[in-house]
Amino acid sequence: MKLSIVATLYQSAAYIAEFHQRASAAAQQLVGDDYEIVFVNDGSPDNSLELAVQLTERDARVVVVDLSRNFGHHKAMMTGLAHAKGNHVFLIDSDLEEEPEFLLSFAEQMESEACDVVYGVQEQRKGGWFERWSGELYYSVINWLSDIDHPKNILTARLMTRRYVDALLTYRERELVISYLWVITGFKQCERLVKKHSSSATGYGLRKKFGLTVNVTTSFSEMPLKLIFYIGISVFLGALTYASYLTFGRLFFYQTIDGWTSVMVSVWALGGMTISFLGIIGIYLAKIFSETKQRPLTVIRNIYGRSKP
Repeated sequence: MKLSIVATLYQSAAYIAEFHQRASAAAQQLVGDDYEIVFVNDGSPDNSLELAVQLTERDARVVVVDLSRNFGHHKAMMTGLAHAKGNHVFLIDSDLEEEPEFLLSFAEQMESEACDVVYGVQEQRKGGWFERWSGELYYSVINWLSDIDHPKNILTARLMTRRYVDALLTYRERELVISYLWVITGFKQCERLVKKHSSSATGYGLRKKFGLTVNVTTSFSEMPLKLIFYIGISVFLGALTYASYLTFGRLFFYQTIDGWTSVMVSVWALGGMTISFLGIIGIYLAKIFSETKQRPLTVIRNIYGRSKP
């Protein structure tokens, strides 16, 4: 099979029919009838699954992987990639904010530049000033903490070769952040500036962005643990210096020791640092605990379409 188009479904009922029509047209223009469209239902609460299953009855090239519950966007995408059979795989969101027709320009660039991945990057990040500012801050902080050059404003839409997808699927993390796996997998990757539409409110609010930041940092960086060590050394040297100053003043200048204000500030400051450092270590331990259990990435309830066993 020449091409697989992979998309996840979550509250996607309003977009499935148009997405299928446009994705099919783009695929036929590129490879004729030698393609498949793999939908992964990530526990969608609406009737997305029902509509997708109806498509399998009308179009033999449609496959629907129905997960037993909502596992999250990143895990659903990895599951879809695992079920894709094509020599090339086009991963894209189904909400039409990313145009299915990107496939054609991505394929043209892949051939002309001989790369294994062509991925979309927003010309301008959507949303208001706060969303754009927070997005810029997010990428800056994470790139510094993780020491990974993650492209800014990257999209889900990407065309990948079979060898790249196979390499990507060798990762076994349970607490995964797929965009960073895209980067560290390597191969020649080429970006393409595209315009992303806004068909719905973003699903990544401030709380979710903060959680993703913590997940990325603890999954791809040792920096927080190193910072704990360096800050601890700095606090110790500072305390030693201050103690020497007090001792010197008491012995030679008969200075009186200050009151409780400095003591209480020190106690609260060091107490807060200790608790936060224990929290950082606890997050890393939780990651280890989660990974060692080796639970499945997702649980599949059923597969509809021609790939059904």
